Formats: sequence, structure tokens, C-alpha cells
Amino acid sequence: MSSAERLLLPEEVLQLSDPGRAEAVFSWLNRLKNQLPLTEKAEIKHIQRRLVEQLSDVLIGSPGPPARLLLAQCLALLFRLGDPLPCSLLVDKCNDIIRSRDDSPSALPSRLAAVACVGSLFEHLGRFLSGCSRDAVTNLLRALKNAESQGRCEVLSSLEKMLRGLGPSAGGPVHRDVYKASRACLSDRSMAVRCAAAKCLRQLHQEALFLSSSELENLTLVCFRAFEGSTSCVRVCVSELLGSLLATAVTPCTTPGAPPAGAAASLEEVMELLLGGFIRGGGGFLRASGDLLKGTSSVSRDVRVGIAQTLVVMVSSLGAPWLEQTLPRFLSLVLELAAHARTTLSPSDVEATRGGVSLVLRASLGRVLGEKAQSNAVGQLCATVGAQKGSTDSDAAADLRASSDLSSSPHVLVCVLLELGALLLGLGSSAGPLLSDPSTALVDSVVAVLLHPSASARLAAAWCLRCVAVAMPSQNAALLDRCGERLTALKSCPDAVSGFGAAVCALVSAAQRHDLGLPHSRGKAVLALAEDLLRSAVQNSRISLQRTRAGWMLLTALTTLGPSVVERLLSRLLLLCRCVFPASLREQEAELRRGDFFTWQVTLEGRSGALSVLRSLLLHCKELMTDDALARLLTPLNCATALLNKLVSLLRSYGASVRPFTVVYRLRVYELLTELPPHAYQESFGLLMNQLVSDLCSPDQPCSELTLMPSLCCPDDLSLLGPAPHDPSPSGSLDNDPFSLTLGSDDAPAPPPPAQALMDVTVRLFGNVFPHVISAHRVKVLEQFVDAVNQLKGQKQQTVQTHVCAALCWALKVHSGSRSALGPSELRPPALSLLWGALESPSAALRCAAAEGLARLVQSVDDSGFTVSNALLCFDRLKTSRDAASRSGVSLALGALYRYVGGISSNQHLCSCVGVLFTLSQDTSSPTVQAWALHSLSLVVDLSGGLFRPHCEPCVSLLLQLLLSTPHHHQEVLLSLGRCLHALITCLGPDLQGGSAASLRASISVGSLVLQTSQEPLVQARAVSCLQQLHMFSPAHVELRSLVPTLCGILLENSQSLSLGRGRLALRGAAVSCLRQVVQREALEVSELAVSLVKEEPHKEPSPLELTLRELGLGGALFSLLDREWDILQVQILQYCSTEETLGFIRSCSLSSGRVGPWLRLCRDVLSATTDGGPDSPEDEEEDKEAWSSLGSRSERASPFSALRWSTRRIAVASVSSVIRSCSVELLLPRLGDLVRMAFMASTDHSAPLRLAGLHTLMEIITAFRHVEEPEFPGHFLLEQYQANVGAALRPAFAPDAPPDVTAKACEVCSSWISSGVVRDLRDLRRVHQLLVSSLSKIHEPRESHSQLYNEAAATMETLAVLKAWAQVYIVAAQKRETIRQNGANGGSGEAGLLRLVQSDVPALSRLWLAALQDHAALGGSQENASAGGSFFSPETVDQARPHYSASWGPILHAAALWLHCTGFVPSEDTPLHLSRPATPTSLGRSGGGAASPEDVGAERLNLLLGVAVQFLCAPHSENQMENIESCLRALQVLLEAPWPRSRICTDQPLCVELLSVLLRLMVTRECSSVQESVLDLLKQIVSAAQEHVREKRHSAEVDDGAAEKETLPVFGEGRDTGGLVPGQSLVFSALQICLCVLVRNLPQLSPTLSGAKGGATSAGGAVWSLSRSDCSLVSSALFVLSELPSLCSPEGSVSILPTVLYLLLGVLRELVHRPTALTAPAASAPAAPPPAPAAPPPAPAALVDACLQSLRAVLSSPMSRQEKSRESWIQLLQSALSSVLTLWDNDDPGVEVDQGPLLRALSLFLSSSCGAEVCCVAPLQPLCVEKFSSAVSSKDPQVSCVSFQLLSSLFQSPGPVSALYIRTLGPALVRYLQRVERERPQTQDELRAAQDAVVAMETLVQAAPPQHQAPLLSLLLPLLVSFLLDENALSSAPAASRSLHDSALSDLMRIGPRHPALFRSVMGSCPELKSRLEAAVRVNQERLQSKPGPGPSPRGPSSSSPSIKLKTHFL
Repeated sequence: MSSAERLLLPEEVLQLSDPGRAEAVFSWLNRLKNQLPLTEKAEIKHIQRRLVEQLSDVLIGSPGPPARLLLAQCLALLFRLGDPLPCSLLVDKCNDIIRSRDDSPSALPSRLAAVACVGSLFEHLGRFLSGCSRDAVTNLLRALKNAESQGRCEVLSSLEKMLRGLGPSAGGPVHRDVYKASRACLSDRSMAVRCAAAKCLRQLHQEALFLSSSELENLTLVCFRAFEGSTSCVRVCVSELLGSLLATAVTPCTTPGAPPAGAAASLEEVMELLLGGFIRGGGGFLRASGDLLKGTSSVSRDVRVGIAQTLVVMVSSLGAPWLEQTLPRFLSLVLELAAHARTTLSPSDVEATRGGVSLVLRASLGRVLGEKAQSNAVGQLCATVGAQKGSTDSDAAADLRASSDLSSSPHVLVCVLLELGALLLGLGSSAGPLLSDPSTALVDSVVAVLLHPSASARLAAAWCLRCVAVAMPSQNAALLDRCGERLTALKSCPDAVSGFGAAVCALVSAAQRHDLGLPHSRGKAVLALAEDLLRSAVQNSRISLQRTRAGWMLLTALTTLGPSVVERLLSRLLLLCRCVFPASLREQEAELRRGDFFTWQVTLEGRSGALSVLRSLLLHCKELMTDDALARLLTPLNCATALLNKLVSLLRSYGASVRPFTVVYRLRVYELLTELPPHAYQESFGLLMNQLVSDLCSPDQPCSELTLMPSLCCPDDLSLLGPAPHDPSPSGSLDNDPFSLTLGSDDAPAPPPPAQALMDVTVRLFGNVFPHVISAHRVKVLEQFVDAVNQLKGQKQQTVQTHVCAALCWALKVHSGSRSALGPSELRPPALSLLWGALESPSAALRCAAAEGLARLVQSVDDSGFTVSNALLCFDRLKTSRDAASRSGVSLALGALYRYVGGISSNQHLCSCVGVLFTLSQDTSSPTVQAWALHSLSLVVDLSGGLFRPHCEPCVSLLLQLLLSTPHHHQEVLLSLGRCLHALITCLGPDLQGGSAASLRASISVGSLVLQTSQEPLVQARAVSCLQQLHMFSPAHVELRSLVPTLCGILLENSQSLSLGRGRLALRGAAVSCLRQVVQREALEVSELAVSLVKEEPHKEPSPLELTLRELGLGGALFSLLDREWDILQVQILQYCSTEETLGFIRSCSLSSGRVGPWLRLCRDVLSATTDGGPDSPEDEEEDKEAWSSLGSRSERASPFSALRWSTRRIAVASVSSVIRSCSVELLLPRLGDLVRMAFMASTDHSAPLRLAGLHTLMEIITAFRHVEEPEFPGHFLLEQYQANVGAALRPAFAPDAPPDVTAKACEVCSSWISSGVVRDLRDLRRVHQLLVSSLSKIHEPRESHSQLYNEAAATMETLAVLKAWAQVYIVAAQKRETIRQNGANGGSGEAGLLRLVQSDVPALSRLWLAALQDHAALGGSQENASAGGSFFSPETVDQARPHYSASWGPILHAAALWLHCTGFVPSEDTPLHLSRPATPTSLGRSGGGAASPEDVGAERLNLLLGVAVQFLCAPHSENQMENIESCLRALQVLLEAPWPRSRICTDQPLCVELLSVLLRLMVTRECSSVQESVLDLLKQIVSAAQEHVREKRHSAEVDDGAAEKETLPVFGEGRDTGGLVPGQSLVFSALQICLCVLVRNLPQLSPTLSGAKGGATSAGGAVWSLSRSDCSLVSSALFVLSELPSLCSPEGSVSILPTVLYLLLGVLRELVHRPTALTAPAASAPAAPPPAPAAPPPAPAALVDACLQSLRAVLSSPMSRQEKSRESWIQLLQSALSSVLTLWDNDDPGVEVDQGPLLRALSLFLSSSCGAEVCCVAPLQPLCVEKFSSAVSSKDPQVSCVSFQLLSSLFQSPGPVSALYIRTLGPALVRYLQRVERERPQTQDELRAAQDAVVAMETLVQAAPPQHQAPLLSLLLPLLVSFLLDENALSSAPAASRSLHDSALSDLMRIGPRHPALFRSVMGSCPELKSRLEAAVRVNQERLQSKPGPGPSPRGPSSSSPSIKLKTHFL
């Protein structure tokens, strides 16, 4: 079979039954669609006829909706890629099918398939089929008239495709006919038909321009009528049609081949059309006239939302350049929609109008325009505000108050001000220059509106000021002061009090939205202002209401500042709240009998405000509302609750005048009680429940189903409520609740009307209270609910039913979290009655909530019988019910039962449930029942887990059958099918990878493809999620070549869409989420596939996103997408994060593959895509040019991006930082210039977050490249050429108006730059140093409270950052000075001058450092210490200051210690500093108010530094733990280096012990080698200091008591007379613990427990040889400390610790000498002879051997071994140790060899010690020692012999009996060895060295012998030396070792001869052979020296050299 024949439908498919056949046909069609473009044209022609026959059979075989779409595409592809001639026959065949009069259900699918085929054929072959187009169009239009809704949709879709394929060639008559038919369908009753008609007309508009000219007005009116009663999808489609029409009308474009378009319509004409629809809708003139006469508006909200969306589409189509050019006109015309009087006739009209205009402004100004254009738009909006305010303030204001202009002017102002605030929030701190621009007058314009007569305008202005404060925190305090002053000055004006009060409230609450906050003095000022307003409210009745509301608004805003501010003001706040309420219930009863309606208005307003303050306290300061605080509010709460029942009498007395106030009062009471725990008001349960039941059962309350039900339903079930209208316009207004200004969101608040909000909070409060009332009361309440529902009919019944069911469901939701019993069984019947009644309600939301409530009820009852009975009841209801509502509700209840009861564990119930749901899912008569049943089935699949596996195959088969047969316009069914398919994939999970699941996997893949064929975005989103889930569990079976183009196609298709519908937003989010998952695994492949998609399939007019994808790849496209999707909806947050994470995965993959350059170029293009950054002044521009002179000219290539937002650029900068951290320096070296440039661009931007990111990147660059040298200029660093750039990047951050966080970050960069050592020139250093000096001057300047712009915590952060930076610089300067001093060389100008630069400021800095450390100590102590404040923090900012101190104190501690070390702890006499607060609040160094002595001051400073260091080291807990630990250890080392603090510390024994305990904890818990080395260095210092202290005490005692009384001297050192060392009090014991920890950690064999052997014996050994150099250094340090510990003890104490010390030392020695035979490391036994060239450092174990032996030497030479009290014990212990050393020679393990060199050296240490004779010369040990040396001398290993001879040389010279013994015993062995050397000449260097060392030992023996014995010994030595000489003949052929021995022997003879001439002559004379041999050797040596060629003539001339030693030939 050829490859082309494989495209044919297999014959066995035709034999399948219907469900399997449909699946197989669909799979074949999909495969055919994908394979046809890849097949050669000749092969296609070869099988074209057979393929057409098979496809025709499918056509007449009743294909389903997905199959017919694929069928049409395959036929069109076949004829386009093959022979197109037969396609006309197929068109005729399809026309015949369409004309067929067969109306049977079986013929409908074929007719629809024929319609689809005609459309696709004309779409691909339109020009070829143009001859028969007229007949085809006529046929379709005729079929359109008689078709049902599904047929009309298919016909309109085919007409759309035909128009696309035919183009202008279709002709005018065809266009006219299609236009008429489609226009009529725009008003069809079916929403799907309206969508199809809109799409058809939009395609027609691209081909026929008469729609945007002559027919524009008519079509506009038709579109208005299409908006009425429409769904979200219809509005989007129609608005896209109308928007594109209007855009073409404004700027007409001619299509080639089409007749020229008429004159362009003006923008005013187009807006007049839209304004007419906005006013009149689509009802015509008569209807609008009737509305005008009635004074009402019949224009639906749908029409106005659709018109607003039309404007959005129009502006998006025209583009940003057009909008920038026409912005003033556009704004004025759009605002006319809000300015017209007939658009604001009712509150609902006001909300709709404002929402529509705000939508247009937000989408056009906030989305289409770039940042620079948005800045211009801000100016235009400010001008509009000024013009509107000017019309209000004109002289004719009195007349204007009656006009419509003034009544509409507030709505214009509201829209403009809200958009102005949104623009400022988007621009952020980049909008800073706008505030200083006098032409804009932004703040003045907004502040002027605060006096507007309209409350809504004033509130909008207050919100705008809040946006200014959030965007630019530096303006928050200034604006607050300004508005507060105006409020005080104009508090007699009602509008001013209301406006400026709202502004102050908004500005105070703005502080919670930025980190810099407000000064605490502003909080106190606001409280004082509020108290003044509340006190003066009763003075003037005209403004009582305004002052009362403003006062409580200020107090509510004050509570949002948090506990740090409110804590000290809480008592005053609670007092104000209590004063509003009567002191008792009796007084409240008396209140009701007096007053009038106005006094009750003021009273209710005041109490509502107080309740709002209390609720805000619970929300923002919950930790302050303790039980005591709540107890103080008990009486006010009781009074507030009791007044609820009295409101009815007030309404009867005063009527409608107090009704709004009573509603707000009830709302505030309920809101407060909702936040309180129920036990706080349990005394009022009865009263409260009566009121709540009355409210819920009242049919007059507004029904808020859309706000109540979603919170009660599970989020997954909300999709059942249908595609909710995506209404971007808010449904509320600030007028409804001015207190919403205090909310913490950045979106403009839109609270609902008070009555609607009251019902929502009533339901929540009932749910909170109901579980806590008594059981009898619960039953009574539910029965009352049932009676109330049954007594009503119609709409009232549905309203009450909605309210009571919502309340019950909320109560069950609250109760399910408490895990307590629901109540008696009598509670169940009324609850079931309510819930079952709601399950049959016509309201979908109520049914969904009731199903959830029924499941929660079953969960709360927790009775298996009750659960089963309800499940069976569901089955019975489904069998008996016939209406769709009840069946859908009960089916969902089955799924909800599985969700909350954990699934019905019985398989029988599961089978029954699945069977019922399968049956309901196939009920095609009711799509609603299908959708709900399928959704319930997905819940069962999700929650059944493995129990559902037997049902997976039939379930997949059912889903696939339904997918292939469900029409596309049944969106809710397709969504449920997709969710069920997703649940099945999750249920199968990883099992999908196996071969047994191949059929299931194939069916699931087909189902996902079917979902993709839908045109609904939500269904496509579900398909993408299914593919994503399938890729997660079975990635090998998901083809990326088809998935990635699908995802990118979704993003490209929706790149220009405006997300007017929820579906497109969800689809784009699903695509980005899936792309993120795929990129996480195969980033490079996905990127390549995405780029190839655009390159292979270029569009005619590519979108900007497509161009970006083509030029910059997937990363650039995601950056562009991220920039456009930043502010649409909060739903976008997930997509935003997913996009950013996807970029991160692509970046990581690019870095791992070495593709750094393209990624950095992409980031550079993103950062360059701005037009408003850079310098502001000519001076800055000049500095910028100078800064970049070293980089050459800037790139002239324009950025491929348009002006990107600062948030996108910040992500690019963060990506650059990640690149620097992830890549090696070598990889980034060629791109260093680009890195610095990007950091510079970001650091000098107007946006503060971007500046912070740029400074952080600059610091990363400095850290990474600080040590990289310039290859062309040795001795210089690469970063030196960027000094000017770094300085220019840092300079703006130190400006006076720079934010504190930016300055703090810049200080950190400054310190890193100066400390890096890159800059060496003093002048260059001084430039950056001056920036730090300027920051230090800020600390010295006194700060007045009224001039502070930020919270005191911000000043603390900045101050500590400055001090930390100076500390780091000072540390580096001191270290460089120490390095220069140690090396004794002159440093460069930078190294030497850095300390000089810093030194002048150090005296002042030192006091600041000490003050900061004292603050840190206070914050780390008790709360009482911190509550008094400190030098750099106030009492209110204790909690905020702690993180700043925690991040800064480490370097400050180190710097302070260095400074005190330099000054010797002598207090300086500098003048006091001028600080905003005293630098030493606790009078450091003073006591009792008098002058403290210098020693006391130094002691307090020392205690401060020690306390801070030790406190942290006890429990390190900060973020940068290792940095602070190292700072503490270095500071302690510096302190111990100075004499005075060292003596102070050592005199305090508990302090030393505590310090060592802390060091032990560090050693145990920290694995860092640098920390461990610092710990041991510090331990050495402490031990050394303790030794000095002990020596001083002993010396002073000896001097005082005299030498004669030494025996009676007191014993000094630990242990005293008893020798006991107390743990926790002994310094020696603590030091021993640290040493033991180090040794056991590195050598576990030292511990018998860890080694697993008894007695500490080791196994194979060799672990020590795997230690690193740092580990060996640690062990060496520990051994050194061990050897010094006996000197700290008394004689008795030294005896106590000596066994431990010796055990550890010998244990380490044992590990060192037992070496595995596999190791071939060089022997570390003996020091080799000095080689001629410098040798490399010895291996780590060799150095460790030396350290171990050195420590052993120190112990053996300890003075304690000579003390009378301890001498005997020491000798015994040392004898035992020597015995242990002797046993180390024994080894039975063949895998381990013993290194005898270290053992011999250790043995010699014992022998040569001061008590060596007493230790070694005992009977058992002495023979063994001699034996070891004897065996070593006669060893065959030359290295061992070498060591033994070296040690013998030292032993022979030692005095006493030891030397005599070893001379006698080992002298003969030595002579025998030399005689053996005479016989066996050395052949290797080791043998040579051993022979030479033996000669040296023999010479030492001769010298050590008495004079009378020297002659015989020389008579032995001289013949041996002469025997080593070679004759002339043998010398030339002898090995190198023998020649070296010959030279060495001759040299020795020449040296010995002059020393003993007589003896030498006698020996030579006695043996002529020796004399002749010696003379011959001397003669040969002289001849060799004479014949040796000289070095050659030197440049200075010839020179002769003679040997330094002249040899003598005779000695007579």
C-alpha cells in the first residue's frame, strides 16, 4: 500500500456499528486533514476520485456537527491540493441535498453537512467557483428562510466563508442579498443565530464597503436592536461588527478591485449615531418620545453596554496613533454619553452610563495607549476636570443648578476622575513629572472638585487623590496635610466638610497600599481632626450630618494604618465609639420618646459610623481587640442590637426621611456582628434572630440572587449557571457607601446599594448565629421559613425562597466547619423541605445552592442511614420528575453528595448513580438536564477515585458519542462534557501511559479534538485543559507539533481581541497555562515550533504579536503579551503569573543550552522600548553622554517593541539578574557592556520599582565581575572602564526627593562598588564616596515631624542602610590596611586612600553604629525595652523596624568592633551629633546621672558588642544567617585581639564558658567550613587569653609572696586542689567539647560508638586520607587547642584532662599511620632533603601529621609534667600513652599498612622529653623502644631507614641515660648499615638519602662520644666513607645515586679531615689503599671541575669563577 492509499478510509470502518463508526470516521477525517498538506500533488490526484467517493458517503451518512466541519475542510483541501475541476459537481450535489424537501430528522445532518461543505469549498476555491456562486448563494438564502435555528447558524456560517473565498468578485447583487438576509437574522430569537449573522456581516463588510457608508445608519439601528436582551457572546459579536463598521467609516480604506468608498464620516457623526442609541436604544422615535414624556428610560442595560463595547472595538481597530491625534475630540464626545440628561434619569441608568463610559475610557486610554501617550491623556483629563469644575464655579452657578448640564456634570467628573486615578496607578511613580508640570495642574484640578455640589463627584475626587498617593507615596503626606488644613479652614461649609473629609479618609487609607507608609504624627493629627469634627457636629445643624459622617470616616481610615499606629490610640477610639451609644438600655428607651427626624438622622449616622470603626478595627487590628476590649464594648453592642427592633417605630413616626439611615444602620450592625465571634453577643441571640428572620421572610426586600448564590455554590459548579454576562461596568457606585474608600483594593470601589448589601450580610449573619442558638429555636426558625415560603406565590415566593434557602445553606456551610452536632432529628424535615423545594426552583442559581446545601446537611447529620435515604430519594425523584428544572437540580445533588460525604462507599450505589446519570446525559430533549447530569457525573468521577475504574470505558464511550452528536450551539452541554473528560483523564492518571490503555487514550484524544472544533471560547479552553492534563500524565503520546501551533494560534488569534467576553479571557489563560507546562519540559522545541508556525503560515496582514514572534521568538511574544494583558481583570493575575513563569522556563532552557546572547538582546530590546525615560535636564544628558563614552555610540537599531510598560521592563531587568546569577562569568564577558547599559537604563528610570530592580542588577554585575582582570592591561580590572556609568546610575538615587527604599538600595550598591576593589584611583573613589557622604548628611539633619513624608520605619530603613554601607566600606578599608601592614608594601592610591577617605567620618559613624546596636539589642529583648523607642525607631514602629535591624546589624557590629579595637576602647571627646533623635537614648556609658569613667564606658561598649553577638549566635534566625554569623565571629576575633577587652573577657569565667557554649552550638549546627574555621580561630584566641590570665595570676602571686614561700602559693588554674572540672562552669571542659566535636565529626573512628568497634579500634582506616584541606586545617587547630589545655589547669586538673587529651592525640595519630594500601600518597613521615626547586605544598594529611606530632610535643613538654603534685601521675599516664604508641606497630589487616615514620617521630618525642628517662627507661617499654628503632634501622624501606637515622641523630645528642642507651644499642646497627651500603650501592634517591642520613648519624655519634672513644669511632667511619668513593673508571658508568654518594662521601671526608687532622693522617697512613683511593678521587674531582665548561661570556665581560671549597690533596 502506497503512502497516498493510506489516506483512504479502511474498509473495516464501514462494518462498525454506529457509535464506533462515528469515532473512526472522525479520527480518519482528522488524520486526512493533517496528512493532505504533507502529500505530493500527484499522489493526491491518483486517489482523489476514491477519496471523493468516500467523503461523499460520509456526507450522506448523517455526520455529526464535529464530523461535518472536518468533512467540509477535508473536501476543500482535497480539491485545492489536487484536481479542482470536479469540485463544481460536488457543489451541485450539495445544492441538491440542500434543496431536498425531506424534513425527516435523519436528513437534517446531511443537509447541514452539505451547507458546511459548500461554505468550505467556496472559502478555499472561491475564484474557481465564482461562476456558480450566484446559484449557491441563492440556494442558501432560500434554505435560510425555512431552516431551524441550527440550520440558520450553519447557513450564515457558510455564507461567511463564501464571502471570504469569493472576495469582491461575488458582485454587488450577491452582497445585497446576503446583507438583507443577515440583517434580518441580527434580531433572531436565537442568540446563536445573532452571533452567526454578526460574523457574516463583519465578513461582508470587508468585501462590500456600502455597509460603512450608505447603510451605516440602518445597520447601526439594527445592531442596537440586536443588543436588546442579548447574552454576552452576542454583545461581543455585534459590538465587533459595529465597531469595525464605525472604524472604517471614520477612516475608510479601499479594497483592490472594489468600487471606491464614499467620503469618510466624521468622528462627530459616528458618535452622534452611538449617542442616539445610548439615549433611545433600538426602539425607535415613538418609543423614545413616550419615555421622554414619562420621565423614565426604557433603554436596557444590554444596549448601553454593547454600545460601550462598540466604542472599545472601534478605538482598538483605529489604533494608538489615531487615538493620540484625536484624543481631545474623542474624550469630549465620549463624555457626552455621560453628560446627556436622558442617560441618567434613574439610579440604574446612572450606574449603566458611568460603567459604559468608564469601560470605554479604561480600554482605550489604559490599554491602547503607551505610557507616554497616557501621560498626555492625563493632561487632557485634567483639562476636562478643570473645565467641568469651572462651569460649576461660574457666576451663573445659581442658574446652572436648575439646568441639565449641572445635573449631568457630576457623572462626567466621576468617569474622568476614576479613569485619571486608574491611569496614575498604572503609571506608578513614572507619573511624578506630571505633578510638577504647571500646565497640567493635576492636584489642583482634583482638589478643586472636592468642593463640587455633587457628592459622587467629591467621592470620585477623593478616590483620585488616593490613587495619586498610592502611585507616588512621596505625595501622600503632603496631600494629607493640604486636605486636612482645608478641612479645618472650611469646616463650616457642608460640601467642603464632605469633600475634604472623604479626601483625608482616602489618603489615610492609601498608606496600606504602599510600603513607605505615613508618619505616626499624621495618625494623631487625623484622630484630633476627627474628634474636633464630632464635637462640633452639634454646634451647627446645617452641617451636622456632614461633620458626623466625615469624623467617623476619618476614624475608620485611621484603623487601616494597622496596630502599630492604633495601639496607642485605641483607648480614645473605643471611648468615642462608646459615647455614641446610650449608657444603658433604659436610656435607649428614653431616647425613643424624644427628638425629631433630623436628630434621629444624625444619631443613626453617628452610630453607623461608630459601628463601621469597630468593624474596621476587627479587620485591620484584630490582635488589639482582645477579650478585655470586647468587654468594654458589651453595653454598646447590646444597645445597638436592641435598637434594631425599635427601627420599625421610628419608620412609622418619621417615614421615608429616616428610612435610608435605618437601612445603613442595620447594615453596619450586621457587618460588625458578622466579624465578631458569636459568644461576644450571645445575650442578644433571641432579639437578633427575630430581626433576621423578619428580614429574610419579608417579600419586599430586594432579591440579590447574583450576589448571594455564587458564594454559596462550589466554584466548579458556577459554570452551570450559564455564560454569565461579562459586564465590565460596575454594578454599584461610591455614592452607595462612602466608607468603601477605606478598602484595600486598587480597583475603584463599587459597593452595591445599601438594601442589596443588607440582604447579603443578613444571610451571612444568620449563618453565623444559627448554629449557636438552642435546638428548639432552630427548629422553630426553620418551620417559620417553610410557612413563609408556602404562604406566598409568584415572584414574592421566589424572593423569600431565595433568601431563606441562602441563609440555610450559609448556616450549613458554617456548621460543617465546626464539626459539632447539627441538632435533633426534628430539624431535618423543615430543612429538607426547604432544600427540596429549592431543588425544583426555576432559578438555576438557587438549584445549585440547594444541591450544595443538601450535601452539607447530609454531612452535618453524619448518619449513614440519612445519607442513603437521601440518595434513594434522589433516584426516586429522577424517576418521577418530568420537568427539566427538578431533574437537573436533583442530578447535581447526587454529585454534591459525593463531594461532601466522601462518596457513597457502596459499589451498588455507585453503579446506580452512574447508571442514572448516564441515562440523564443522553436526554437530548433538554440540554440543561444533559449539562447538569454530565457535571454531576464529573463530580462522581473526581471523587470516586479507583472505584470508578470499571466504569471508565463505558463513560469514555458515552462522552465520545455525545461529543460527536451535540450541536455546537449547546455550549453548556459541551462544557460539561469537557469537564467530565478532564475528570476521566485525572482518574486514569499515569495509567494512560501503558499499552493496555491505548484505546482509552485514543478515545480521549479524539474527544479533546472534538472539543477543539467548537467555536465557543469556553469550550476551546476546556479542550486545551484536557490536552494539558493528558500531556501531564502521558507526555509521550501528545504530539507537540500539533499542540504548540494550536496554543500559539489561540494567542495570535486573540492578541487583538479586547477580552470583551469571559470566554476569550479564559481561553487565553488556558493556552498560557498549557504553554507554561509544555515549556517546562521542552522549552527549545516549543520555541522553535512557535517560530516555524509564523514563518510557514504568514498572514496577509500580520498582527504586531505575530511580527514580534517572527523576529524575537516565543520569549519576545510572551513579553509583548505580558505587556498588553496587565490590567484587564483580576482573573488575569493567574495568566500574568503563568506568562512570567513561562518566560522563566524559556530563559532557563536558553541558559542551559548556552544561548545567552539572544536572551540578553531580547531583554535589552524590552528595556529600550520606552520613549520617556532617561535624563530630564541638559546637564543630565551631558552626564549621560559622558557616562557612556566608554561604551562607544549607542545602537541605532530601533527596538522591535513599542513603548512597553514599566512593569514589563521590570520583569526584563529581573530576568537579567537571573541570567547573571545562573551563567558563568566567562560566558557573560563579551556582553558586559550590554549588562551595564541595561542596569543603567533601569536605574535611571522614573519608576521606583524599576529603579530598584536596576540597582539590584547593577549590584549583581559588580559581584560577578569584581575580580575579572582586563586582559589588555594587566593589573587592572575589567569594570574600571565603567566607573562613570556606575556613578551616573547611582547619582539619581541620592537626590533629596528619592524614595528611602531606592536610597537604601543605592547605598548597598555603593558599598559593594567601593568594597570590590575595582576602583583604585583616589579621585574616582571620592566620586562615589561623596554619594555616601550625602546620605550620611541626611542622618545628621534634624527632621521635623511636619516635614516627614514617610513612616518612621522608612527612615529607619534608610538610616540603617546608610550605616550598613559605611560599615562595609570601613571593614574593607581596615582589612586592606592590615594586608598592607602585613605585606610591608605600599598599596595603591585607592587602597591606601580608602581608609583616609573614611577616617574623617568614622568618629561620628562610631556613635551611630553603637546607637544602632543598642537599638537592635533593645528590639531583641523584652517588649518593655523596645516600647520606649530608640535612636532610630519610634515606639510605634517597633514591629516594622525589626526586619530592618535584622538585615543591617551584622556589618555594623563588625565595624564597631574594628573601630573600638583601633581606639583601644577609649571614649572619644567629639562634639555631639545633631540628630533628629539622640544617638544614645539610654545614656550609654553613664550611671547615676554623673560622668562615667572611661573604663566604665569601655566596659558597657564591650558588653553591648558581646551581648549582641552572643544573643544572635545562640539562635541564628535572620534571613542572611551565614553573613551575620561570620560578622559576629569576626567581631569577636577583633575584640580578642585588643589587650584591654581580652583581659576583661578572660577575667569573667562564666562569660568565657558561655561564649564557648555558643561556639559549640555553631560547630554542631553549621556545616560551613569558613564558620568552623572562624570558630576554632576564636577558640584559639580565648585559650591564649586564658593562658595569659593564668600566667599573670601566677606571676603576681610569686612576686607578692616571694620566692621562699612558693610551696605555700595558692594553686591557679582549673581543677584547683581536687582536679575536678564542672561542666557548664569550666572553660577547659567547654574547649574540650569543641575539640571533640571537630575531631569526631571528621574522624568518627575516634568514637567507639560511631566506629562500631570496642576500645576505639578502627577498621580499614583511610578516612583521614579523604579529608579536604579545610577539614585537615580544622583538625590541626583542634589538636593545637588540645595541647594547650593542660596549661590552663592546676596540676591536679591537668591530670584530670590528660587522659582525654592523650587519647584524642593518639587516636588521630593512629588514623594517620594506618594507611590503606590502595593509597599511593607520598609518605608524610620525614622531611625530605631540600630539593633544588621550590616544592609544592605538602598534601593535607602530611600537614596534619606535623600538627599532630607538634601537639604531642607540646603536651610532653608541658610544665605540669615537672610539678611535684602531678609529676608521678603524668609519668604514669605518659607511660601508658607510650605503650599505646608502641602497639600501633601491630597490624593484622592486609588492606592497611603502617606508616612507621610518624610512629618513630612520636617515639622520639617521648624519648627526648624532659621526663623521657622516667617514662621510657622502664623495663617493659625500654626494650620495645629499642626494638622499634633497631627494626627501623635495618628496614628494607629506605624511607623508614631515613627517618630512623634522622631521629637517631637527635637522640644521640640528647643528654642523660637515653642517649647513652641508644648509642650502645644502635651504634653497631648503624655501622652494619653503612657496611651494607658499601657492599650494595644505592640505586634510588630514597636509598641515597638513607645512606647520607646514616653518615650524618654516625658523625653525630662520633661527636656525642667521649673524647677517648672518638678515635676508634673515626677509625670506623673514615674507611667507610673512603669505601663509598669510586675510581675513575667506575665513576663515569655508575648510577646517579652512586655518583651522588661518591660526591657526598668526598665532601664529608674533606670536612672531617681538617677537623681531626692527626687522627685522619694516622688512619690514612695505616692503610695505603685508602690514601691512594682518596687521592685519586680528589684528583678526578679537580679535573672534572677544570674541564667543566663555563657559563659563557656575560654581557659584562669574561669572568672566572673558582670553587668556594678548595680541596687538599695531602694532609701532611
